[in-house]
Amino acid sequence: MTRSLLALVALGIALLAGCGGLCAADAVPKFDIARNCKAEVGGASAIGETLASCTAAEEHARDALVPLWSTFSKQNKMVCMRETTADGSPSYVELQTCLEMTGQGKPK
Repeated sequence: MTRSLLALVALGIALLAGCGGLCAADAVPKFDIARNCKAEVGGASAIGETLASCTAAEEHARDALVPLWSTFSKQNKMVCMRETTADGSPSYVELQTCLEMTGQGKPK
């Protein structure tokens, strides 16, 4: 890992820890979609993905999470936030997938 990536991971952990577990539970988190998609598309894992397709997928996942956010337990939100931010490049798609796997988040 590069130093900047380690610094981002440490910052993310510190921010989550400093919130006492409430920040992830209050509202859908704010991720930098443009920065994360640029990094994703530039990496080897983005075969066939474009900046536009990555951005669209992230925005779609974020928009889908907003109305369902309150239906997820605080515990599941915290677990999924930790998992999706662990590598320093948080993703709404990963967060949505993790939360969907809990079986919660059904439309009311």
